[in-house]
Amino acid sequence: MDDFPEDFSDDSSRESSRDSAQDQENISKSQQERADETISHAPPVDRIDRSVVISDYMKSVSMWSLRIIFIAAATFILWWVLGRFWQGVLPVTLAIIICTVLSGPNTWLRKHGVPSALAAFLTIGTFFAIVGVIMWSIAPSIAQQSQVLYFQAFEGILSIQLWLQGPPLNLDSEDLSRYFNEAAAWLQNQAGTIAGEIFSGLGAATSVIVTLGVVLVLTFFFLKDGHRFLPWARKIGGETSGWHVTELLTRAWTTLSGFVRAQALVSAVDAVFIGIGLVIVGVPMALALSVITFVAGFIPIIGAFTAGALAVLVALVSLGFTEAIIVLVIVVAVQQIEGNILSPLLQSKAMNLHPVIVLLSVTVGGTLFGIMGAFLAVPVAAMIAVFFRYFQDMTSLRAGEKSASDLTFESPYGELAGRHMEAEGELFRKRYYQRMLGDTESNDLNIPEFLEADRDTTDPNEVRRTELKRRLSHARSATSQALGKMRKRN
Repeated sequence: MDDFPEDFSDDSSRESSRDSAQDQENISKSQQERADETISHAPPVDRIDRSVVISDYMKSVSMWSLRIIFIAAATFILWWVLGRFWQGVLPVTLAIIICTVLSGPNTWLRKHGVPSALAAFLTIGTFFAIVGVIMWSIAPSIAQQSQVLYFQAFEGILSIQLWLQGPPLNLDSEDLSRYFNEAAAWLQNQAGTIAGEIFSGLGAATSVIVTLGVVLVLTFFFLKDGHRFLPWARKIGGETSGWHVTELLTRAWTTLSGFVRAQALVSAVDAVFIGIGLVIVGVPMALALSVITFVAGFIPIIGAFTAGALAVLVALVSLGFTEAIIVLVIVVAVQQIEGNILSPLLQSKAMNLHPVIVLLSVTVGGTLFGIMGAFLAVPVAAMIAVFFRYFQDMTSLRAGEKSASDLTFESPYGELAGRHMEAEGELFRKRYYQRMLGDTESNDLNIPEFLEADRDTTDPNEVRRTELKRRLSHARSATSQALGKMRKRN
């Protein structure tokens, strides 16, 4: 090797260095190409910072909390106003309930050419005449048998005292006297409380007579001019709002009328069959107890139980233990048939309320407003249910879940309101998707195309899902490209 020239050795070294550098550069390029290929074929990364998600959650929660606070404040103010004007609201409410019963005969008279004022007068006069005849028929029975019933009750209490003083209990007579006196005092207090609740609930001007007079006058004018109210509401509220008001009030009136008629029929069945049983057994004041059963039946669940307990108590005091058991069996049998067959069949069509809602309504109404609250609890709950169902129908139209032809309306104006809400919902959904895409000029989701398509062959929800998936895929690709550029820079 010493024979080679020195210049040739240097040239070979330089060439070898250049080849090595070239090979290293080629290897680097190959590795970079493989890295770029790996990045380009990597699955899209759909990821965002957790703080953004938490912030979005907090924003939604805060907005909903603020809305709930405003709704609760408005409800409290409405409750306070009703409490302040309850003495005026109550006669109006009672008059409306009476009108649901009398509207049928009144409408029939007006259709047959009777003037509105005369038709209302005849309807109210006939109604109060029937009530007066019933009261006149049961008054002598109550007057004649109440005194006898009092002495029988006194005799029964003495018999119970003697039985308790004897074997096997052998209770002290002084203790028994004290217990009976305390029980009698408690019953007197409860009777006074119940009477006070009735008179305070009915007293519009601290007088039952004045309240009944106000209810009578209101009922007359409601029957006479009630058919003019909805046209007046449409004129005052405007065309679109008037359509909604007409449909909502028509649904409320239909539900309330159905409830009153169904409850009257159920109460009449209870009163007739329990009354027949009481007559057969020979219970005193059978007719009066039947009337009490009918009236108490308008307070669901609690009223029937109270009236039945009163009938059993009268049978126990007047006839004895065996007859009381027979009356108890009759009352329970009639109420079971009514509660499990007749009442669900009639009231499910009228109100469509779950029994738990009915029970809670009666409990809350009775706790807050006494007997009158228990009486009005179920109609109020039914009105709230009517409003909620109408809100659900309008929401489904605006969301595109249903069309106006899918719903059943109570009035022609309700169908107009439904079509208007359906058209408004189309515009609302279009603006929503445009805002979501951040473009108020164009419409990437092609909303007009699917809205104008045939609903029988095109599912708008499927179109939305497809377009949203496309947008999501585009967003993932953009995220992946951004991450690839960041890796190249590093």
